[in-house]
Amino acid sequence: MSALVARFTALTPGVQRLVYAFAAAAFILVAGTILHPGFAGWTSLRAMLVVASFIGFVAAGQMLVVLVGGIDLSMPWVLNGAAIVLTTTSLGQTSRLPLALLAAIGTGALVGMANGLGVAWLGVPAVVMTLGMNGVLQGLSLGLSKGLTCASCASYAPEPLRRLVVGRVLGVPTELLLWAGAGLAVTVLLTLTTFGRRVYAVGNNPRAAFLAGVPVRAVTVALYTLSGVFAAVAGIALVGYGGQPSLGLGDPYLFESIAAVVVGGVSILGGRGHYAGVVAGSVTLVAIVTLLQAERVPEYGRDIIYGLVILAILFTYGRERADD
Repeated sequence: MSALVARFTALTPGVQRLVYAFAAAAFILVAGTILHPGFAGWTSLRAMLVVASFIGFVAAGQMLVVLVGGIDLSMPWVLNGAAIVLTTTSLGQTSRLPLALLAAIGTGALVGMANGLGVAWLGVPAVVMTLGMNGVLQGLSLGLSKGLTCASCASYAPEPLRRLVVGRVLGVPTELLLWAGAGLAVTVLLTLTTFGRRVYAVGNNPRAAFLAGVPVRAVTVALYTLSGVFAAVAGIALVGYGGQPSLGLGDPYLFESIAAVVVGGVSILGGRGHYAGVVAGSVTLVAIVTLLQAERVPEYGRDIIYGLVILAILFTYGRERADD
């Protein structure tokens, strides 16, 4: 036992956080199984993983900006706006799906780029810049869609998109395969590319990274652009799953994306973290909510628990970073 503890303490703080994230997910699943037999059975676990995948898409973008000490509060209405753009552009027609996908993802990329330019080049604090853009997107979405009452707003997502999101391959939901592909792409980007090394360098010490020749501003703009793209992808996946967008579709995902990033062991101060931990954090959050629902805990109780978990982890990680 002492040898196991010694090996664990010898791990880097980032790897230790990763272990904590997966341990938390396993603990909740085991606790749920004890309280409610079948809680972690394949049928239930499959449903939880599908819900977690939507959080995971949004949290992928959130993680990227958090790695450089930023935050993206524009995600709710980037997600919602992309979902509306998809249906109003496609009009439910398969032939218009490529154009609709391009328009939806382009919307997310443009908003993300605007956020990055404001933060990196104009020096606007990330909280202010992204919160302001969220308000702009909300106003544009409500105004242009007339409160989602315009004629084209009644359109459904094209059938191929719906089949892709809700379909299955050998009993595995294709949504999970899409999530796995996105997770692999993010992991490769951050661990096997020069860009990924630059991201961690900027997150650890932007001034030192700049002096070492890293284009700090360009990296920051790229990360916020990717954050917008991932929020748009989440909107596309959600509208493919549900068929139609709704106002406020993205609101729950702001808090959940931040929570998944923090629970997943990504340092809120930047420079540390892996997407595998965010995956574990997303599953943990969904498992907690599912368990609390099974225990008939009201929604305000779930919000309190969310907040307490985030504050506790932030306190722990903040002390750890201060002691480095």
